[in-house]
Amino acid sequence: MAITFRDRAALIEETLVLADLHFGRASESAVEAPIEDGRDVLDRFVNLLEATEPRDVVVAGDLLHAFDTATPTVEHRLAALDERVADAGAELIVVAGNHDTMLGEIRDGPIVDRYRLDDRTVVVHGHERPDDRTVVVHGHERPGVEAERYVLGHDHPAIEIEGQRRPCFLRGPGGPDSAELLVLPAFNRFTAGVPVNGMSADDFQSPLVVAADPLEPIVRDENARETLRFPSLGSLRHHL
Repeated sequence: MAITFRDRAALIEETLVLADLHFGRASESAVEAPIEDGRDVLDRFVNLLEATEPRDVVVAGDLLHAFDTATPTVEHRLAALDERVADAGAELIVVAGNHDTMLGEIRDGPIVDRYRLDDRTVVVHGHERPDDRTVVVHGHERPGVEAERYVLGHDHPAIEIEGQRRPCFLRGPGGPDSAELLVLPAFNRFTAGVPVNGMSADDFQSPLVVAADPLEPIVRDENARETLRFPSLGSLRHHL
């Protein structure tokens, strides 16, 4: 599967996947935002559409930040997001996150709890483990999972290097039954990343992360147009 990393998002084949836009995050903060988060998200999103020309766009949860309120500005941002995707000739699929309790009231488009990219890969938000299924191995039934690869958000991973925190992707066989995980950083730059240095699986919020050591941090430096790949967290734990 071909994966290209761009500005806190991943182009998987012809599908652009991003997570945790958290529209309204800045307005909920007690501190002054260095950037206007909704406008910044939309501007960067349009740049991604132009650069990647995706067939589909999947938002892996948490379009909204507030659980119980939605300002007119947030509703305007959501409408603009739909419009930008339509203008690009792509289809927008929204996977519900734990913050998206009001999304169905303010957005007309479909909202799903998961989205299958292919017969091996499922996009979820990550706050819940998808329902298990029963599989038969050597004639015996045992619990299994519905995919060999999960793409998710929710945990907002970042890596600290020499005191500087950088949002990162995490990729590796850290899921149930050694399923491969691709954990996306928060697309909203005003959402603080959680340093993964030294984290174990129990420290992650997502129940899909059952092993942290195999996960490899990937940092996209958009200014330098470089994708930096690091050894697994298990290898780095004593060096960062």
